[in-house]
Amino acid sequence: LGFFDPSKRKTSSVPCFLVNFLSPLIFSQFTTEQKHIKMKLAILAALFGSAAAFAPAQTGKTTTALNAFESELGAQPPLGFFDPLGLLDDADQERFDRLRYVEIKHGRIAQLAFLGNIITRAGVHLPGNIDYAGDSFDSFPNGWAAISGPDAIPGAGLAQIVAFIGALELGVMKDVTGEAEFVGDFRNGALDFGWDSFDEETKLSKRAIELNNGRAAMMGILGLMVHEQLGGELPIVGQM
Repeated sequence: LGFFDPSKRKTSSVPCFLVNFLSPLIFSQFTTEQKHIKMKLAILAALFGSAAAFAPAQTGKTTTALNAFESELGAQPPLGFFDPLGLLDDADQERFDRLRYVEIKHGRIAQLAFLGNIITRAGVHLPGNIDYAGDSFDSFPNGWAAISGPDAIPGAGLAQIVAFIGALELGVMKDVTGEAEFVGDFRNGALDFGWDSFDEETKLSKRAIELNNGRAAMMGILGLMVHEQLGGELPIVGQM
């Protein structure tokens, strides 16, 4: 995706991304002859996507969005303002803030998910038992298999996890008091950790770091989930 300029047609990168990302999952399910057919179709789709990238396109809307949001936090080198799907075409500040809110929240969740995968696959688990039956935390598999499959945690345990996340979403991880200084500020007048002691330049730097780490974590946890289905072994992570 990083090779597409924002001024190009917004839909051009989608087929290429889907082909590159999904082809290992798709092709693994077919026989050799079927794989050849699917490969030809994939190449054809990629060619169409590549051709679309060089086709004439209307650039007015893109230019408008670029001018409006190119100075926002997160529009930084090497890509700068990057909106290949055109989500900000004709968007106002409220629309941008909503998308930024979602991006930050997903990034924070992805960082926790990626770190959780790394830690548990390294053999670090909570002590004790997960239920009254005496099943220990380390007796369950890592990753997606921990919540789905024959060796997954009990259904009641999964329900508790979902309920806990729902409670956080509805009542905690949001601007409850209306004191937020920026999108994604969930301190609510209680948690500070010295934030108010930083100057504005430092605050912007730390927010940019969090945003970039969240973006990397979203790609990271998605990659781990894919490789978990494909199997094999990864550096640092280990056996999938």
